[in-house]
This record gives sequence, structure tokens and C-alpha cells, in this order.
Amino acid sequence: MHSRKTIEVIARRYGNLAESSCCLSCGQAADYSHPAQGEVCLDIGSGRGTDVLRLAEQVGDFGFVYGLDISDGMIEKAKKTAARLNVKNVAFLKSRLEEIPLESNSFDLVISNCTINHAEDKQALWDEIFRVLKPGGRFVISDIYSIEKVPVKYTSDLQAVAECWGGAVTRDIYLQTVKKAGFSGIEILEKSAPYSKGEIEVASFTLKGRKPAGGCCCK
Repeated sequence: MHSRKTIEVIARRYGNLAESSCCLSCGQAADYSHPAQGEVCLDIGSGRGTDVLRLAEQVGDFGFVYGLDISDGMIEKAKKTAARLNVKNVAFLKSRLEEIPLESNSFDLVISNCTINHAEDKQALWDEIFRVLKPGGRFVISDIYSIEKVPVKYTSDLQAVAECWGGAVTRDIYLQTVKKAGFSGIEILEKSAPYSKGEIEVASFTLKGRKPAGGCCCK
């Protein structure tokens, strides 16, 4: 798990951005998610709640959407927006990324946008995503990956980690982690051209995949 100091730096960065209009995404996970009426969804790293509120409208009164974030500022902003818009079928929770405080086999859809890179133990987070999805449930994730392995001087730089790129892994390692969690039908829906951060190059992509209907995974 991340040290308390690392979590504090990440939470502070996003808390400071809660009232800004700064774009915090690195893809269009919500555009590809297509939730159905009545589905139960989870947004990991829900930020200001933009995607949660969008999904809440799509799933309707018989569906429900949870937003999970580590920033008090972001959660407070999301709750205020939901209250102002009188959206009732949502809830926002604070939690470490690798410890999703929700029941197993309870979600039809998990989305996330530029968040999983923050997890120190990415395998643990992907295992958690697998755990909370229902058999046959799906994920749509947008995130950053590195073109080459990120040097230790950046992976240990708390600000670089908070800015998403310090915690990036290569695309091959990323996909291996997803597969190891047990997902099938993994597909890259879109990807960006590489761009520079510090002395490294990173890119972003959007993935989808599914938990096998049988609910078991071969690890």
C-alpha cells in the first residue's frame, strides 16, 4: 500500500483542484461504458462526480452509482453537486484504492479515469475490481501507461506520482496485471500518441474487459 505521506500528497493535489475546471481525465471511459437501466455501477477515482452523475442518469431510478475517492475535497464537491441537482441514486465514499469497501459480486460495471496509476499495488486493485464485479460484469478504464519503465527517481517522487505519470507502468505490464486478475475479452478501445513527462514518455488508453460469467478466474 502507499505510505500515508503518499496518500496525503495525492489527496491534497486533487483536493486543491476540486473547485477548479481543470481537466483531470486521460480518456473517455464513460463514453464507452453504456450502462443499462437498473444497473449498479462504480467509479474508482470519481473526483468531482461528473461521470457518476452521468451514469446515474443513464441507469435511472432503479439503478445506483457509487463514487470512490481518496480526496475529502473531491467527495465534498461531488456530494454538493448531487444535492444541488437532486440526484438521489448516488453515493460517494472515501477509501484507499486497493481496499474497496463494498460487497463482492455487486456491480454490473466499474469505470475509472486516470486513477489506477496512483495505486502502488496495482495487482491488488485489479483483484478488487474483479471481486466487486458480478459474474459477467464489465469494466471500462482510461489510464496512463509508460513507453519504457519509469526510473526510480520518478516512482519515488510523490509529486510525480500525484500527477499520474510517476506511478505509470508499461503497457505490457499493465495488460498482464489485468489478465492476472482473471478478466477476459480485454480490448484497447482507444489510445493516444506518446507525450513527454520529465525525461520519460507516456501515453493513455481506454480498456474494456469482462469478468467471466462463471465468476471464476484462472490465475
